[in-house]
Amino acid sequence: MILVFGGTTEGRKAVEVLEEAGTPYYYSTRSDGQKIELVHGIHLTGGMEVPEMIACCREHDNRLIVDAAHPFAEDLHRNLLFLAKHIQAPIIRYDRIYPAHDQDLIWCKDYDEALLQLEEHHIERLLALTGVGTIGRLRPFWEKHEESWFRILNRRASHVVAMANRFPEERLVYYETDDTTDLIRDLHPQAIITKESGLSGGFTEKVEAARRAGIKVFVVERPDYPPHTPNPQHVKIEYVNGPYGLRRAVEKLLPAFFPLHSGLTTGTCATAAAVAETLRLLKNETPEEVPVILPDGETIYVRVSYGDGYASVFKEAGDDPDVTNGLEIRATVNPPPCSALPLGSSKNPSQREGNLISIEGGEGVGEFTLSGFDYPPGEAAINKAPRQMIRENLTRLITSPCEVRISVPQGAEIARRTFNPRLGIEGGISIIGVSGIVKPFSEEAFIDSIRKCMTVAKASGSERVVINSGGKSERFVKALYPDLPAQAFVEYGNYIGETLKMAHELQFKHVTLGVMLGKAVKLAAGHLDTHSRKTTMDKDFIRQMLQESGIAIDISDITLARELWERIPSDQLEGFAHTVIRHCADHCLPLLPDGSLTILLIDDNGTIFKR
Repeated sequence: MILVFGGTTEGRKAVEVLEEAGTPYYYSTRSDGQKIELVHGIHLTGGMEVPEMIACCREHDNRLIVDAAHPFAEDLHRNLLFLAKHIQAPIIRYDRIYPAHDQDLIWCKDYDEALLQLEEHHIERLLALTGVGTIGRLRPFWEKHEESWFRILNRRASHVVAMANRFPEERLVYYETDDTTDLIRDLHPQAIITKESGLSGGFTEKVEAARRAGIKVFVVERPDYPPHTPNPQHVKIEYVNGPYGLRRAVEKLLPAFFPLHSGLTTGTCATAAAVAETLRLLKNETPEEVPVILPDGETIYVRVSYGDGYASVFKEAGDDPDVTNGLEIRATVNPPPCSALPLGSSKNPSQREGNLISIEGGEGVGEFTLSGFDYPPGEAAINKAPRQMIRENLTRLITSPCEVRISVPQGAEIARRTFNPRLGIEGGISIIGVSGIVKPFSEEAFIDSIRKCMTVAKASGSERVVINSGGKSERFVKALYPDLPAQAFVEYGNYIGETLKMAHELQFKHVTLGVMLGKAVKLAAGHLDTHSRKTTMDKDFIRQMLQESGIAIDISDITLARELWERIPSDQLEGFAHTVIRHCADHCLPLLPDGSLTILLIDDNGTIFKR
């Protein structure tokens, strides 16, 4: 079992990740006001001291602690370290993503320093955005300066705290929205004071609102984690700052929690290899794992290896079926970077990027030979998102120009077992990945691959696209369209509705939908996603279609739709096929309002019915 301490944005994100497993877990918050909807989780409310936590974990057999509490909740962080040590369980610290320390802000180690800084800068009108719990800490300021305000949550518990501290009620302001622009405009403070609360705490928005108003910003820095406590080194701590990292940490520490494990995209592997090789050249460091910033801004750690003049990552696909699983993806960096930035540099990568880093494909990386991709024919098949990841990560490390070359020693051989030849990618695999992480059997990943195929089909110049459920149906349908290029044939798997929407977005004039009976009876009943996880064969609806076709047969004992081909008298097959196609068209045509749709129903022997 897992026990999550939440009540924050990170707590809610943790719930979203854990719910994907379909496995029970516990979610603890201090109050009912922080309650969220759980399906597999069990909500615990009320603050717990360490003895209560220990009893709770023993009762529920909790073997993993997720600390998703607020960064300033020092007492809770400390208690969780004691808890983890006592029950001999690891902790996953789900922290926030923090912007760099910009020099135009006034940084304060704690509230005592903040009081000194406010006095030194002669601040008399202050808007405090540090929360109701800090009214007592800032008492020396607001007792002296009448024109000071605290923004608090408009709820009873916050009012009680404010009144207990005898803060003047007329100087309380309330959260209406997360935007502080209106408050600053109405109150005209000389400065705001806020916590270093990270991106999810609205830190950037608060700072930008103050900058637009031309006023000073005082920031109380977040406390160190782990907080000072005896022997914290005896507790295993995994650090994450996003949902992908949390899932991977849970998979590592409690493997049985998720039935299927996630993997890494080739883009993430290439980025990690490039980071590792850059660190080796710059600092003569060869860490076993390197940090990689994903497109969503979170950081994960990827295991790396080193060779003669390169660093590499062995691709892990998790439980997603992927022919690239185990492939070695290498990165070389030339010339060796001669200057470095400290990790977490405040310089903006987008301002320094320019032509600083060029990215090339080496052995085993394919080459685009057709239009329709992120880059023109002749370019290495390294898609836009991986290129951006490589640049984003390396521009945080270096200031001198370099070339990154990605190679995959077995890439050419493996590519023959992928869609690449059909897509017009020759000579190797593609370096791809939008999110950086592959969820097992991910719908998003599959739909993204369909979209790529549809885009290439459009770029081929064909006015017709032929969409099929798989290779078998495609072989039968190809004979009807011998003049179409290979790129005009696209497999939709189970995602008929999504593929038709893509055809409309890409403005195809003509669409042919090839479908076999198992998927066709589901589509006819209105299921545009025909995966067995989403829908099953509806015998009552099949009976309705048989009745519409004037066919009287017993289907109570059939288990597969294709058995109908044998049950229905041969002279009535065409009538039944037309009924099925008509119902399919009722659900498909609205998705293609500007194009013509041809639906082909295919039997197991390759006979094609159309209407």
